Order: sequence, then C-alpha cells, then structure tokens
Amino acid sequence: MGKAKPASHTAKELAMKAAASTTNKGGGVAGKADRLGGAAGHSKYKCPICAQQAPDMKTMQIHHEAKHSKVPFVEASIINLHEVHGGTTQGIAVRGSTKKK
Repeated sequence: MGKAKPASHTAKELAMKAAASTTNKGGGVAGKADRLGGAAGHSKYKCPICAQQAPDMKTMQIHHEAKHSKVPFVEASIINLHEVHGGTTQGIAVRGSTKKK
C-alpha cells in the first residue's frame, strides 16, 4: 500500500485564503461597534406593530402579510431607523480594502 497523495492547492485558492486571513471581518474590538449596529442598527426598517426589523421594504411587506394579515399594509407607517437616527452603521465588517486613503 502506498501513501496518500498530498493535496495540491491552486494559486487562486491560496490567494483567497491569504485575503480571507488579512481582511477585517468585524471581529474583536474594532468590529464590536458595527456588530452592535449603533443607534440605527443593521436593519433599516422597523415594524410599527411588533418592532420586528427588516433590511428592505419588500421584506417588511412579506413580514407584515405573514404576521399582521388583518391589518392593512401602509408603507408610510413603517419606521425608517436610518432616517430617525441619522445614518447607517460604520461598515467595519464589510469585506474589502483595509487601506486608508
């Protein structure tokens, strides 16, 4: 019986592993503020009935139809958290370049 063949890795796979290991994914102290979401939070919209949050209006409409089918859906009544709290989260956990300009 022979030995098992050692795994060979492609240049693309090695580059992806290197990029993943050096990219800030929002962990540790630097990413804690982003994970908490600040005053605005990660989701943009908030249901006025049950306070469930959703990232976009379509998802909020789906939530409303599923959970509050007896109440008519009024888009104007949905709370826009980013508008209320003035902006979005910092986006520390967004994968991309870590270079400062």
